[in-house]
Amino acid sequence: MEEAMAYADSVGATVWLLVSASLVLLMTPALAFFYGGMSRSKSVLNMMMMSFGAMAVVTVAWVVVGNSLSTGSNSAGGLVGSPSSDWFFSSTFASHDAQTIIGAGFGATFAIITVALISGSIADRTKFSAWLVFAGLWAVLVYAPVSHWVWGGGILSQSGPIFSSSWFPQDFAGGTVVHINAGVAGLVLALLLGVRKGFGKEPFKPHNLPFVMLGAALLWFGWFGFNAGSAFAADASATAAWVNTTAATAAAILGWLAVEKVRDGKATSLGAASGVVAGLVAITPAAVAVDPWGALLIGAGAGVLSALAVGLKYRFGYDDSLDVVGVHLVSGLWGTLAIGLFGTTTFGAWEGLFVGGGFAGLAAQAVAAAVSIVYCALATLVIGLVIKRTMGLRVSEHVEVTGIDLAEHGETAYEEAL
Repeated sequence: MEEAMAYADSVGATVWLLVSASLVLLMTPALAFFYGGMSRSKSVLNMMMMSFGAMAVVTVAWVVVGNSLSTGSNSAGGLVGSPSSDWFFSSTFASHDAQTIIGAGFGATFAIITVALISGSIADRTKFSAWLVFAGLWAVLVYAPVSHWVWGGGILSQSGPIFSSSWFPQDFAGGTVVHINAGVAGLVLALLLGVRKGFGKEPFKPHNLPFVMLGAALLWFGWFGFNAGSAFAADASATAAWVNTTAATAAAILGWLAVEKVRDGKATSLGAASGVVAGLVAITPAAVAVDPWGALLIGAGAGVLSALAVGLKYRFGYDDSLDVVGVHLVSGLWGTLAIGLFGTTTFGAWEGLFVGGGFAGLAAQAVAAAVSIVYCALATLVIGLVIKRTMGLRVSEHVEVTGIDLAEHGETAYEEAL
């Protein structure tokens, strides 16, 4: 009987990961709809192709070496996993263990969506070939090492050299690894590329708001694989993550719409869709670290903060085309730090400041975020500069004005009426 129950638990966990990995993979086409709808009609295909291109390049990179760098045994003092530990998933497949194999695939879907998120900051003006090269290099040199730091026993983990068994950061599903990193990389690339022609002088309005809302809805659906799936079993932690993800996202919609109503007099569909993403981003690191009341506060805070932050690009002059910085960096940072404020031990590892835990947890979250920001910014800058000075990052002004879809892909999304 015990053997039968153990087998059933193993099969159940495998099925859970298969479904969760599939949901997370769906998030990247969902992001293509979300970003595509926010783009101008003459660049929608290019925007969507950047997501599909990330799926292709990052998957190959992950199979070849990315999984080794992320999950391999500590190398270089915990800075990265052993590069040769799982070339081409060799060790993964040799294990003949279903959960090990799908776990490696699950990790690939996280890497894919993280890279795809970055593309929103550089819409309308980036060479597709340069983007593909960047995607592969960034996944291997930035995402995989930081993933190892946080989840693979590296320098930002509980067992790493910075923290101790009583003082360590929590990142359940990717606040630092996914969203802070994507936001920082997006900011660096936006600065390297420069602003779009007409930025700050003419409106860059979404060309298809139904696409945006469809993308947001699919992202919300896929995010349950992202957050609940990160429990690696259909257990109490997974159900807590599901509930907190839903609660935070709903609160973030209301927070974003409230800002719009007070500031602009209108609550928009774009604001609702953006609120969805902000809430999902913020609760990702905290999905099991807080109770539902904390999830509501994190979500509402994300909606308000990101709604205010998306306008900073006009004040400071950086052209973050589709608000990757305002949503992913700001809400990712807020969600990461908020664990130090609202964290509980119901499913989390320690209590936050407002629950009687003191400042230690908040300090641990801040250190992890700061280390990730510094490394990601420097590494992205180096990768971007190398590409810029060799093959070039930006399309010509003529291509940007006439339409990047036709120039880069030989297609247009909408045929002109005869």
